[in-house]
Amino acid sequence: MSMESESPKVLDPQDVEQVEQEIIVEQGQVIIHCLFISETGMEAIRIWPSTFLNDHHSDHRSELVHAENISLFPQWTWVKEGRNYFTLIFSGLPGSCTLFDLVENCNGGPGAFRVNDIKRTSQDVYHIRIK
Repeated sequence: MSMESESPKVLDPQDVEQVEQEIIVEQGQVIIHCLFISETGMEAIRIWPSTFLNDHHSDHRSELVHAENISLFPQWTWVKEGRNYFTLIFSGLPGSCTLFDLVENCNGGPGAFRVNDIKRTSQDVYHIRIK
């Protein structure tokens, strides 16, 4: 029996966007691509698992379900000088949501970030800058 393996396919950006859209529709998740710019390259970043999205029009909170290219508390990720990207994936927002906040809850610790008044889009994919 021949076991030929296909080489992995490299997706172009349009294909990646289509796959993201299929994931969002299928699972109702919110994807936030984050940009962190380090001027020195001597910084470390992390995200707290208690980070959430807060709907302005209800008591709903979308929980962080996955993070890419950034460590979860208590670990740290060292960044290079210049542009550093990471992605946060959250559970879905209610259909009635039109405006929400991204809130990092650090249990009162310093360095928490907050991005207020993010306007909801039909794609539920967002690009933000941290710091």
